Amino acid sequence: MNIAQIENNLQHFIQGFNKETFIYDLLLAYGLPKASISKLRIGSTNLSKTEGEILWRKKLLFKSVENDDLHEVIASTKDDVSNLRHEPRFILVTDFETLLAVDTKTADTLDILVSNLPRHYDFFLPWAGMEKAVHQNENPADVKAAERMAKLYDEVNKDNPTNTPEEVHNLNVFLSRLLFCFFAEDTGIFKKSQFTHGINNHTQPNGSDLNSYLDTLFRVMNTSESQRSNLPDYLNSFPYVNGGLFRNSHNAPVFTRRSRQMLIESGELDWSAINPDIFGSMIQAVITPEHRGGLGMHYTSVPNIMKVIDPLFLNELRDEFDAGKNEPKRLNKLLDRISRIKIFDPACGSGNFLIIAYKELRSLEIEILLQLQKMQKAATGFEPYQLELIPKSQLTLAAQFQIQLFTRVQLSQFYGIELDDFAHEVAVLSLWLAQHQMNSRFKEVFGGATPTLPLRAGGNITHGNATRVNWEEVCPKRDGDEIYILGNPPYLGSSMQSAEQKEDMSIVCNGFQNYKNLDYIACWFVKGAKYIKYFSAQLAFVSTNSICQGEQVALLWPNLLQGDLEISFAHTSFKWINNARSNAGVSVVIVGLRNVKNNSNKYIFNNSRKHAARNINPYLLDGNNIFLFKRNSSISRLPLMLMGNKLTDGGNFILNEAEKNQLESQFPVARKYIKKLVGSDEFINGIERWCLWLNDKDVHEAIQVPFIDKRIDNVRAFRNASKAPSTRNFAGGNHRFIQVQHEPASALIIPSVSSENREYIPMGFVEDDTVATNLAQVIYNAPVWIFSVLSSNFHMTWVRTVAGKLETRLRYSASVCYNAFPFPSISDTQKQELEKNGLRILEAREVHSEKTLAQLYDPRKMPAGLREAHRQNDLAVERCYRNKPFESGEERLEFLFKLYEQMIAAEKDSGTLFEKEKKRKKIKQ
Repeated sequence: MNIAQIENNLQHFIQGFNKETFIYDLLLAYGLPKASISKLRIGSTNLSKTEGEILWRKKLLFKSVENDDLHEVIASTKDDVSNLRHEPRFILVTDFETLLAVDTKTADTLDILVSNLPRHYDFFLPWAGMEKAVHQNENPADVKAAERMAKLYDEVNKDNPTNTPEEVHNLNVFLSRLLFCFFAEDTGIFKKSQFTHGINNHTQPNGSDLNSYLDTLFRVMNTSESQRSNLPDYLNSFPYVNGGLFRNSHNAPVFTRRSRQMLIESGELDWSAINPDIFGSMIQAVITPEHRGGLGMHYTSVPNIMKVIDPLFLNELRDEFDAGKNEPKRLNKLLDRISRIKIFDPACGSGNFLIIAYKELRSLEIEILLQLQKMQKAATGFEPYQLELIPKSQLTLAAQFQIQLFTRVQLSQFYGIELDDFAHEVAVLSLWLAQHQMNSRFKEVFGGATPTLPLRAGGNITHGNATRVNWEEVCPKRDGDEIYILGNPPYLGSSMQSAEQKEDMSIVCNGFQNYKNLDYIACWFVKGAKYIKYFSAQLAFVSTNSICQGEQVALLWPNLLQGDLEISFAHTSFKWINNARSNAGVSVVIVGLRNVKNNSNKYIFNNSRKHAARNINPYLLDGNNIFLFKRNSSISRLPLMLMGNKLTDGGNFILNEAEKNQLESQFPVARKYIKKLVGSDEFINGIERWCLWLNDKDVHEAIQVPFIDKRIDNVRAFRNASKAPSTRNFAGGNHRFIQVQHEPASALIIPSVSSENREYIPMGFVEDDTVATNLAQVIYNAPVWIFSVLSSNFHMTWVRTVAGKLETRLRYSASVCYNAFPFPSISDTQKQELEKNGLRILEAREVHSEKTLAQLYDPRKMPAGLREAHRQNDLAVERCYRNKPFESGEERLEFLFKLYEQMIAAEKDSGTLFEKEKKRKKIKQ
């Protein structure tokens, strides 16, 4: 039985259910065998002897309730060992208005009106043989905690609406306190289940006194044991927590019977299995309903975080550890260095990067202390705990190891800025939890550790806008500090930025030319570059790859790399996949920045490959710092490429096939005003559209056709309503496109937008009756050999590096992709060879004329003949550069950039010689 059938069955089930047959009809709705249900009804497979109760082994335990409280009934039922020995998958309790259920395998719970059952069909899918998926890369405990807390948050928020920022903040703080208590009672900070049992045993089932109980309890946790008096044991037994978590007074929300029960159920999870590494991001989804579909989808996986942390600072620290493994003084010096390191994430979210950095530094510290102990034992023959037995003659030898078993890494070394109030609270909490986890590990290894309670400083996490806050006030720079800035700031292309974010850009990037075209993340690179300059500090951010492509390179990087800073390492473009139910993959790069006086090696990481670089340029290549500025003509003296024609017409010049046919049928004279229209989508996907194309001399005759006259009126109204003065005041007339590049000639069409998955951009020729939109580039009267060059993998290697992106798709531009493309001067013979290869590609397409270019250039389905034609063309284009084959795309890129540099230098020399000659002639005259 499929899901659609189950949903349909449940709809019929609800329309007129019978109390007497309720559970049997429900089981039948999920496709369970009728014969089995019949046996259950007559009692032969019902293991329960209690009236109104049905117990079917491995399937269910069902109770119908009349006067008792449903929540109390299900709570007592699921704790009854005699019931659970028959392993019922589901426990159901209902009064036929409300239905409560527990999935005993997953610990999922259901609390709904019976009438809403069809909307929750998925809960009982295991009856139909459809097990609930647990995804491989996520920790089920983390997801379960987030889901449980999301339901609790919604229920509490329903009874405690938040209308002001203060109310939102209060509820967020309350939730943070709950999370700490749940974690504390399962990890040894509190007694086992102390918090949950306290609520269960000392508050009313209807929830009426739960808020006052929690207010009192949280005050107790903020009061040291010495200052408490006249408290009952069940409150006094809670330890003093402090650390700021319970310091301020925030009244707990009111609870109902239902929300109290949900709180208890949340506490019954095993919170010791929750990862503090990802705890914050998972729980942050609790209060953002738009993220509920894939709880944890903003969680940055540990391997991805390590791609930032390792090359930024951890690899160097580990190298130092390995180099000094047999030198006690060197190891103690390394411990001292670790104690002075500051980690700063100016877009910290719920703390992922800070937590992983903290745990890695603590882990390295443990390794160093173990190595010192190992050397001490080797030198003295005694274990560390036997130091009192060491003979006086060996005390000097033992003293050189200076082993002091305490952690030097404090949460006060970790700094962050976060705009979101709840994420800020959770970041502080998550760091505390990570500290407890590492303290526990330290105790396991060495037998003692700094007590977790009372909590100390929980990291210096500032709530604010990182683009407006002074970073040096958040993370002060002092002599002897070693500071590493890291993180995954918000990306947001220029078109996606809010008014406030655009203002942030204007403040941070003041003085930058065309800064409005930069991604929002540029703010973090600009502020970070200013922060680290001339100081013992480095930074590394995850970013969309767009800041290292297209026009953004020339807009951003010349302002950052001004002789004082350099790129220290880089991960070239890769998919940023999260360990979550909905992998939010986006193409990113990781870029590190440092002062040029740092003499450490520079590395480029490309997938699993790592190679040392002489210099890393903004395109993340090993080469000189190059910035490709927009050009109006080809550096290689190739034919002129133009952008297509811009309509700005509100769609009124465009005709679909039905409109075209009707217009031509009613007014045959209109045929001469109609041309085929193509942009990227039309050309690649074979979509047929047409447009009205009128010259000035045509207008008087054309408006005699009512359809055309009406469309021109619509264009006029659309342009007059525009906010742009240039559109409202367009002098060319409302019968024309607002920007006309068209020539009455055949043309080579290059789509401006194409999938990044294609090996080649599908381009081709059109006749003079076709008009290209501004979503395509055009070369009129283009020779076929130009098509051959632009259809080569050599050109595509260049485009993938320098082109901008629209989402993840390639954005081809004439100004950078074509005009800056370095191509050598070639002979007529070479042009003829390229032309032959270009014609072979076009012929290979014609063999499959029934397919669109999108289908032909699908990398999984590309016809063998077309693929071979492209391969031969690639080789021919490559021979134009040199006879020796290139071994990789990286080698092609390095060659292209060197050739570009040479062409730019030659262009400058030519211009200088021209100016000198002009000046010489002027003097002579």
